[in-house]
Amino acid sequence: MVSLPCPVPACRPDSCRIPSLCPLSRVGAGSTVAVKQLTSTPEINQRLREMGFGEEQRVRVITLQSNLLCQVCNSRLGLSARLAEHILVEPVGSVRLAA
Repeated sequence: MVSLPCPVPACRPDSCRIPSLCPLSRVGAGSTVAVKQLTSTPEINQRLREMGFGEEQRVRVITLQSNLLCQVCNSRLGLSARLAEHILVEPVGSVRLAA
């Protein structure tokens, strides 16, 4: 099986657990991505879905500092970088690099 490089330029080639996906925490501000997989505990995954971070949902990263501010379902929500590591995404359109 050939491992494909991560499609999100913000990721280091060897840093993604699943080669075609990247954690939300590594996507740059201004990028729009689609949620593909949640990798936390079942309880946390359910809460993320309730907040709007379900599979196939589009998310726009507004700011990326110690926490992430995201626009999802016409709402702005803050997430810790640690929690955002468990939201695997793929790019939608052009993706900006994380600083």
